[in-house]
Amino acid sequence: MDHSAGAAGTEDFTGPVAPQDTGVMAHPQMYDDGAPHFQRVRSLALALPEARMKVSHGRPAFFTQKVFAYYGSSVKGSDSGSSQTAADGSRLPPGGIPGEEGRSYLQFPRALVIRAEGSDADVLAQDPRAFRPAYLGASGWFALDLSDLDPAAEGEDEGWAEAAEWLETSYRLTAPARLVKSFGT
Repeated sequence: MDHSAGAAGTEDFTGPVAPQDTGVMAHPQMYDDGAPHFQRVRSLALALPEARMKVSHGRPAFFTQKVFAYYGSSVKGSDSGSSQTAADGSRLPPGGIPGEEGRSYLQFPRALVIRAEGSDADVLAQDPRAFRPAYLGASGWFALDLSDLDPAAEGEDEGWAEAAEWLETSYRLTAPARLVKSFGT
């Protein structure tokens, strides 16, 4: 197959090149499809107009035309080995799981990764459960650790209502205007 036409291949390219064709190893699945936290996040995200889910880099990504949320995150830990401090010196929520030996990334498997701007970004920057995730943090994304929430909580649980609001905020920043209009205010 001639890949000189561009990064993705030819104009009629419709899917990823199989890993054996590129020499690139696929990302392992980095979430448990049956985990209650994931199921709750998936339910909230897919309730938004025309929202869909795909797996990107081993993690669930929720999108319309653009991704508005991810489930699960990582952040580069400090050289001191502290699981409470990121490499940039910022404070991390408790519960980061050290990566494989020799890797300095902490995993937050129950984090909700969303976009935020303006005053919303300021609010998240002050939230002790929030942090800037690896790779996406520099582009306005935040991760919110949901580990302390009860995924089986019924009704209007404050923590899950807040997670739904953050999903909606991120959705509004990334969804096409026609979907945002149809969603209301």
